[in-house]
Amino acid sequence: MAPSLTDVAGPRIHSRPVAGLPLLHVETPQYSGFRAAVKRVFDVVLSSLALVVLAVPMLVVAALVKTTSAGPVFFMQERVGYHGRAFRMFKFRSMRQDAEELLTQLDQQEKIDQASVLFKMKDDPRVTRVGKFIRRYSIDELPQLINVLKGDMSLVGPRPSLAREVELYDPHVHRRFLVKPGITGLWQVSGRSDLSWEESVRLDLYYVENWSLTADIMILWKTTRAVFHASGAY
Repeated sequence: MAPSLTDVAGPRIHSRPVAGLPLLHVETPQYSGFRAAVKRVFDVVLSSLALVVLAVPMLVVAALVKTTSAGPVFFMQERVGYHGRAFRMFKFRSMRQDAEELLTQLDQQEKIDQASVLFKMKDDPRVTRVGKFIRRYSIDELPQLINVLKGDMSLVGPRPSLAREVELYDPHVHRRFLVKPGITGLWQVSGRSDLSWEESVRLDLYYVENWSLTADIMILWKTTRAVFHASGAY
């Protein structure tokens, strides 16, 4: 017998007799208790260490952003996170100050994936010169370590969503909000923006259904390789 179960971790699947019949039982993923506490301690310790180690490089990036284009150093944007709650996410500003206003003027036909609810372009004219570099190597994401310390995000998790994107989600995609959004995640180490919207969602939901501390450590390790290769980063 080959059950039609995909993207579910083996340890959660059991065969149990019910009324004399052998039935398959899939355990509900657990997002609380001891495992959740360990994940939170892991996030706080690693993000604190990362902020200390990267303090000087981040100051250099901040100076470059400030001196090469008009506008603030940080880009702060409201995102949808854990259990659908809104929070303000931090990034180094990599686009022009009027990037949000220019979004409506861009040709939607130039999106990388027309089926995606995300707007991704390989040569986005809103990106600054410094912005191209820090986006290529995901340096613009480093201020999100502050979000991790605040408890809004985790080091590893699904991509933080915009409210306008959430409005277009199919019902099953809302399972992404069962865990905190992450700085990195399974789709980021599997192709980043080169992936289709459907594949990105599948990977995010696979992580939600099967998350573990071991998986987080493996994803963080793979993130280092993905960042230095800079493939799929726009």
